[in-house]
Amino acid sequence: MPGGTVYGVLLNFREEVEAWAPRMGEPPYKAPPKAPVLYVKTANTWSPHDSAIAMPEGVGEVEVGATIAMVMGEGGKAAGYVLMNDLSLPHASFFRPPVKFKCVDGFLGIGPAMRAGGDPDGFALEVRINGELRHAADFSQLVRSAPRLLADVSEFMTLGPGDVLMLGCNAGRPLAQAGDRIEITAPGFETLMNTLAEVA
Repeated sequence: MPGGTVYGVLLNFREEVEAWAPRMGEPPYKAPPKAPVLYVKTANTWSPHDSAIAMPEGVGEVEVGATIAMVMGEGGKAAGYVLMNDLSLPHASFFRPPVKFKCVDGFLGIGPAMRAGGDPDGFALEVRINGELRHAADFSQLVRSAPRLLADVSEFMTLGPGDVLMLGCNAGRPLAQAGDRIEITAPGFETLMNTLAEVA
């Protein structure tokens, strides 16, 4: 489990930006964001690998946000990377991600082990739900590369050892429902798997 704060980032895949572009000129912002769009995944959301994640009562489906995250070490540098499943309730907001949709109990699956090193531009992942391939992400398609994202965030806040910064989720996030097994794989990473469970 993380030793610090976990931050998510939106609009960091080119395909995701293209999908939202028609709405970026609308009120209240009327322009694309110029800085990283961040949000926090609070500690109540953290779920270890191979654990069951309870579906909120009355919710039929959740969005699966598969990503790779930087785990911070000393001196403001990344110590390694880990798979994450950034679950959220379906919503239509990108500038101000609503806390009540992002920070539901258990809504962040965290990979079983950190990978030390590697070139983030070469990372790629796949999402399978009940064994069926449902999503893929190529991290060479980031708007801000991992070093650039870290540099931009570090301009206005300090990330300390144990903090975690996700690199972003691609567009086309699949939906999952109670009873589904979600498996996220990437070369060089240990697989992350969680199952969605009905509320007891």
